[in-house]
Amino acid sequence: MSDSLKRDYAVVSEIGRGRFGVVYKCRSLVNGAELAVKTIDKSLVDEDSVDRQCLDNEAKILQLLRPNSNVIQVLDVYEDDGFQHIVMELCNGDNLFQRISTRGVFSEPEAVDIMVPLMEAIAHCHRRGVAHRDIKPDNILFNDWKGLKLADFGSAEFLREGEPMSGLVGTPYYVAPEVVAGRFYNEKVDIWSAGVILYVMLAGFPPFYGDSAAEIFEAVLRGNLRFPPRLFHSVSPDAKDLLRRMICKDVSRRFSAEQVLSKACVDDKVVRRGEQQLLI
Repeated sequence: MSDSLKRDYAVVSEIGRGRFGVVYKCRSLVNGAELAVKTIDKSLVDEDSVDRQCLDNEAKILQLLRPNSNVIQVLDVYEDDGFQHIVMELCNGDNLFQRISTRGVFSEPEAVDIMVPLMEAIAHCHRRGVAHRDIKPDNILFNDWKGLKLADFGSAEFLREGEPMSGLVGTPYYVAPEVVAGRFYNEKVDIWSAGVILYVMLAGFPPFYGDSAAEIFEAVLRGNLRFPPRLFHSVSPDAKDLLRRMICKDVSRRFSAEQVLSKACVDDKVVRRGEQQLLI
């Protein structure tokens, strides 16, 4: 731990671990606030790799994105020759992966309650010129039942006009086909990933799967989106249409974050109105 970090914060306990670092709960020595600090060991990251570029970008990106109620907020950054420490707000709730593991399947209104703030966070990132590139349930945190926070910008990249992104980053179940294929791509990779999350919430399993990462990638590349009747019998046609527009291999036809928000909010009003009519 850097001496400068120790002067301002007391590290309490480990709360998470990734490829290159550890997340700890910490406490401010100024006001006693409980926070989180992501500590990255630079020696584990190859100097010339995509991961090194992402490491160099993460703190800058988090600072660029603040303030936003649905994006994890960074408070301080400390760096020395060996480590980088990013102090951020602490989410004491669970994450979406844990909720999916516990709940299995979500109703349409429940899924929309999660998708709307998630898409608001993604839209904010895209407006600020950032692609997250690793949207998955594990990176969607909650500080209470509905207080959603998009986190872990370790794979994020700046959007530069006329310069598409490249590099295989992301998580097999959720990564877009253009990433797997090794092509250049844009911020709409985040829309594909969010669409897969919506599918998982409504069906209880991902649309593309296999027994290994290679098999999952092959299924993603095929992009054969299906809606098994036994699982989707109660899912509305509008929700299926939204999924088709998010999990769309043709990037030019894939929805933007703003389009998803617009359709999701309209469809949610229809679904909830229908539920009220059934109750009456």
